[in-house]
Amino acid sequence: EVQLVESGGGLVQPGGSLRLSCVASGFTFKTTDMSWVRQVAGKGLEWLAAVSPGGGATRYAESVEGRFKISRDNGKNTVTLQMNDLKSEETGVYYCSTGGYFRDYVFSAVRGQGTQVTVSS
Repeated sequence: EVQLVESGGGLVQPGGSLRLSCVASGFTFKTTDMSWVRQVAGKGLEWLAAVSPGGGATRYAESVEGRFKISRDNGKNTVTLQMNDLKSEETGVYYCSTGGYFRDYVFSAVRGQGTQVTVSS
């Protein structure tokens, strides 16, 4: 059974940073491209970033490019999202998911339970 467990969310002031982590199990992590997506209140699911299976290549949504960085550690089955210069409108639930690097992200892909990020002063 595929399991994705996110952590690292919390309350941060506008302009601040957070580092999210996701531990994966139940599939061959090192051969699977991975993504981060988010659900902001009142909006649909938004794809943010993807990383190739080996970790050497990444893709970003225009809205986060230059501020967010996705990475992975295949030895620990972990994918990470470093988020800088956060904005209040980015408050929401952040999920890690499979896919999204070689093809456009499929919004029905399996996700974890999510981690809440609140950007507020």
